Amino acid sequence: MGAPNAVTSAMMQCTFGLAPSSLVALPKGQPVLIESKPAATTADMLPMANIPPFGVCNSLANPLVAAATAAALGVLTPMPCTPVAAGPWQPGAVRTLINGSPALTAGSMVMCAFGGGSISLVNPGAVKTTSG
Repeated sequence: MGAPNAVTSAMMQCTFGLAPSSLVALPKGQPVLIESKPAATTADMLPMANIPPFGVCNSLANPLVAAATAAALGVLTPMPCTPVAAGPWQPGAVRTLINGSPALTAGSMVMCAFGGGSISLVNPGAVKTTSG
């Protein structure tokens, strides 16, 4: 049995972010709907377009956080989050492709370029539809 599919409105969390965020699956090619919402793929990883901010970031690898922390004489100073995915979501569906990309499923994650943080799906958004 496969894992539940991720769709627009899937809830995500970043290890360095303060708040959760909702995935935005932008249809590419022929739109595919799952449970009346656009289906997400492993290619849905663009900052701001697919992955909105997670409130504030507390990773010192984030240049804004590093600068604010240095200005505060070393006191960690979280700054607004700008997620930067370091590659596609992994692992994604093994057999289900949506417009040429593997379907995004529960259990997938993507690394953030800032300090080894990771973004994971907390709730994929679809409850009845699975992909293998």
